[in-house]
Amino acid sequence: MDYKDYYQILGVSKTADEKEIKKAYRKLARQYHPDVNPGDAAAEAKFKDINEAYEVLSDPENRKMYDKFGSQWKQYQRAGGSSDSDFWQQWQSQQGRQPGGFTSRTVSPEEFEQMFGGRGGSGFSSFFESLFGGQGRRASSGGFDFTDFTSGQQRQTRPQRGRDIEQPVQITLEEAFHGTTRQMQWEDGRTITAKIPRGAKTGTRVRLKGKGGSAPGGQAGDLYLKVEVLPHAKFEREGDDLRVTVPVDLFTAVLGGKVPVSTIDKTVNLTIPPGTSSGKTFRLRGLGMPNLKNPDKRGDLLATVEVTVPQNLSDKEKELFKQLQEMRSQTQ
Repeated sequence: MDYKDYYQILGVSKTADEKEIKKAYRKLARQYHPDVNPGDAAAEAKFKDINEAYEVLSDPENRKMYDKFGSQWKQYQRAGGSSDSDFWQQWQSQQGRQPGGFTSRTVSPEEFEQMFGGRGGSGFSSFFESLFGGQGRRASSGGFDFTDFTSGQQRQTRPQRGRDIEQPVQITLEEAFHGTTRQMQWEDGRTITAKIPRGAKTGTRVRLKGKGGSAPGGQAGDLYLKVEVLPHAKFEREGDDLRVTVPVDLFTAVLGGKVPVSTIDKTVNLTIPPGTSSGKTFRLRGLGMPNLKNPDKRGDLLATVEVTVPQNLSDKEKELFKQLQEMRSQTQ
């Protein structure tokens, strides 16, 4: 199998930090995504390599293992090695073990995982599976027992982690503004109260550490709430900004004045200049939604004027409008 240089695949140095790795991955993933390159087998293969490289380098434990063993694998290939089993035999000898057997000391669970791992179908390359057991970020030996090669006693590998769970949650715009909670009952009898922060929007994922799937003797997985903010009857959301339509009567639009505007949390007066046309938009700063990362900072309210025409005019009112029309025509 071919050694894969994950740093070269992402185009980063071996000293690149998490931010640099993530930036490089996003750029390449957009470039080689199958949706952008339909039917391009080469782009699809490149996209798989990019994902595999990010899967390793974005995880501190996987990256540490890759830096330690991946380089040795490359050196071994250059020396003419033929198989992964040959590589592990050479690795054992480098660790001070005697040829032909493992009699110097007990193999730890961590070493067992490093050497053999799980062999499930992961969709990754054979190099990845040989190095990590095809288990991605949570590489493990699958919970199997292994034999102490010196004493013949069996020991248990470290317990597997429970699975992560994603749960969709619908909230109203008002709940997104103020923040809210949801209570969930699991089949095993557990009741979980989840807090959804102010400023949450459709697509926001709220992580509840250790509240996901349980694992006998192991650490529970995480629960992720995937938020959907329901449409509102009055407001339309654009990021942290809100849009609202404000009805303004014809006389106020012509002569100017003040009209009340309902924001999401209070009512304010909007000054309408004389001669305001329908469709004119006013920006009311700081009256939109709170920012998810900084709730004390709010977006704006964009108020669009909708001029309303008076209905059911009396004969006298109609006559006044006719006079006004005649006066306007004489001045033009």
